[in-house]
Amino acid sequence: MVTIETPRLVLRPPDASDVVPFMEIHEDPEVAGTVVIVGKTGNVPAAWQYVATLVGYWHLRGFGQWAVVEKSTGELIGRVGPWYPEGWPGIELGWIIRHSRWNNGFATEASQRALEWVWENVETDHIISRIEPDNLASIRVAEKIGERLEGEGVLNGENVHVYGIRRKTTNVEG
Repeated sequence: MVTIETPRLVLRPPDASDVVPFMEIHEDPEVAGTVVIVGKTGNVPAAWQYVATLVGYWHLRGFGQWAVVEKSTGELIGRVGPWYPEGWPGIELGWIIRHSRWNNGFATEASQRALEWVWENVETDHIISRIEPDNLASIRVAEKIGERLEGEGVLNGENVHVYGIRRKTTNVEG
């Protein structure tokens, strides 16, 4: 598990101190309405299990989601990173930002840095993001980091748009 930074954010491994903040973020009706799947976080034991899953994921896959901390306040404002559960159609880059921090570019900033880390550290040439069709803010984030609409799918009975990006390759002639 690694920590990475952007000019305004620290992306660090999730830990026990994140249980209540993650629960608050995921249970906010404005946030919950934009997320296809987050796991159950409606109480402290469930949120604890959710954080344990995020931490365990790093150990099982060698990558996972980071807790997003705003440098200027030290507050946990979301999560971002790659996710690839068994049966998933590909490595997915996901992001969630606390509602009070929307419209500040944090999701784009965190997602761009997470994507750079994936290209540097994960053996994959393709990343997807599955987004509800009416989640225009997440669609804008996906497009800003270079993802394009690749198709449609179903996740937990909900229709989703599948956005994706392929690793840029360079041709070196010698």
